[in-house]
Amino acid sequence: MRNRGIGAALVAATAAVSLAACGPDGGAGGDQPYIAIVSKGFQHQFWQAVKQGAEQEAQRRGARVTFVGPATEQEVEEQLNMLTNELAKQPDALGFAALDSRAAAPLLQQAKASDIPVIAFDSGVDSDVPVTTVATDNKAAAAEAAQHMAGLLGGQGEVAMVVHDQTSRSGVDRRDGFTEWMAENAPGITVLPPQYGGGDQLESANITKSILSANPDLAGIYASNEGSAIGVIKGAKESGRDDVTIVGFDSGKAQIDAIRGGRMAGAVTQNPVGMGERLVDSALKAIEGQDLPKTIDTGFFWYDQSNIDDPEIKEVLYQ
Repeated sequence: MRNRGIGAALVAATAAVSLAACGPDGGAGGDQPYIAIVSKGFQHQFWQAVKQGAEQEAQRRGARVTFVGPATEQEVEEQLNMLTNELAKQPDALGFAALDSRAAAPLLQQAKASDIPVIAFDSGVDSDVPVTTVATDNKAAAAEAAQHMAGLLGGQGEVAMVVHDQTSRSGVDRRDGFTEWMAENAPGITVLPPQYGGGDQLESANITKSILSANPDLAGIYASNEGSAIGVIKGAKESGRDDVTIVGFDSGKAQIDAIRGGRMAGAVTQNPVGMGERLVDSALKAIEGQDLPKTIDTGFFWYDQSNIDDPEIKEVLYQ
């Protein structure tokens, strides 16, 4: 079913882009550069912070942006439909955070054929179409989380992983960055096979409860994004397991409260506002025909109770 749905979306994309190219109102119109942004979702505070950064930079630079994303980070087909619709508007540039790093490749070729520069953000895609990728170095950030987890556990014990997906570049890199660091540096820690919750809080909570039920001696859980982390925190709480060390990714009020309250040991935070700003800056440069580096690293920070109120950290936390 999923393949048929994606195929239908791609056929619709071809028709929509062709119609827009032929129609008199196909262009974005107006004097301001128009940048269409398609994110992975809208439900998490992370995406709202990216949107804020993009809008701030657009206002400073005299550009116009639109920002859309599916209701959940599991809706690949819905994201492809959104990408189709945005391409049909013929923006001057496109920002895209792929839920599936391969499924969107034909649509990105459509963008290239229409001379619309594509800026990948948050996650890369398996395509040479994007002129640059604005993102955290997710493998390095996941290794940072693994290093802190190993230190907190004294280098011993079983650790589980609740990962947001295995199709996006960020999901793969945050999974592999964590497991590879553990394999190379923490021989006393056993990492269980990853479980995938789609970044959905309820699904991740249910997965966590199942993991804890099946592994009563589990020492720690790593959660790879905001939705996964909130789900793991809920799942551990509902299982009555306040002895499990939880580390994760991202920020948001629920995670900040959990770290202040001691239920979560710490997390890697990205810089979503800065990511939105760099996304728009890169799009404007691409519209002007400037060369861009293959990747633009927007950085990351580890935060816990010891530094959560430091000015440098507070600047990149969002809630």
